[in-house]
Amino acid sequence: MKKAVLGIILLCVAAAGLAQAQAPSAETILDRVDRNAVPGTKIIVAEMTIHGRRDSRTIKSKSWIQGEEKAFTEYLDPPRERGIKMLKLGDQLWTYSPDTDRTIAISGHMLRQSVMGSDLSYEDMLEDRKLRQAYESRVAGEEVLGDRPCWILELTAKAGDAAYASRKAWIDKERYVALKEERYAKSGKLLKTLEVKSVVRKGDRWIQDRIVFRDVLKSGSGTEMAILSIEMDAPIPETVFSKASLRK
Repeated sequence: MKKAVLGIILLCVAAAGLAQAQAPSAETILDRVDRNAVPGTKIIVAEMTIHGRRDSRTIKSKSWIQGEEKAFTEYLDPPRERGIKMLKLGDQLWTYSPDTDRTIAISGHMLRQSVMGSDLSYEDMLEDRKLRQAYESRVAGEEVLGDRPCWILELTAKAGDAAYASRKAWIDKERYVALKEERYAKSGKLLKTLEVKSVVRKGDRWIQDRIVFRDVLKSGSGTEMAILSIEMDAPIPETVFSKASLRK
């Protein structure tokens, strides 16, 4: 009897060890997430709905994106925001308003300001670096969100210029996209959350096409981003990513 019990215990220990050995490392998981999130080029038409305390408003935009360094966005609707443009080159950001006919460089404390009154800051717009480059990571556990098994990763910023000192991300085990995120200040205070409502497949990549961002320090029900169309690996003229494009 004792031998039988000992045998069962050894089998359980061996099975647990095998499961541990088969689990990918946090770095491997982040590599797969980055491959999904940072393609060569993409052209996106999207709607951003800002749910404020009293009402909601929706802004439509079109973005041309090249890798993690270059992005150009033009706001299409409503009329009040039509023609506002934004250019990102590396860690530099400019906005142009047709009302004032002025181009403004967004830097310093301005990076923490809200974009169009949303729950996203300009700093969030710049946070396109590959996660593995920007954060140390470890697998903190596993959890099922809806019907999707996820790894829980804890990320700690490698450098002081990261928008968030730490993040907690729930990564879909099959699709390698984040389905939920919590973003923290250096003090450990929760600043923002991200919840993915829908994921679609485009070619060999999985794309989050409906996301709710929430600045927990603000009132309101968050900002919902919905992708209306996306063109992957599209040819984009280099002239799009220039300050001259802001005034066209």
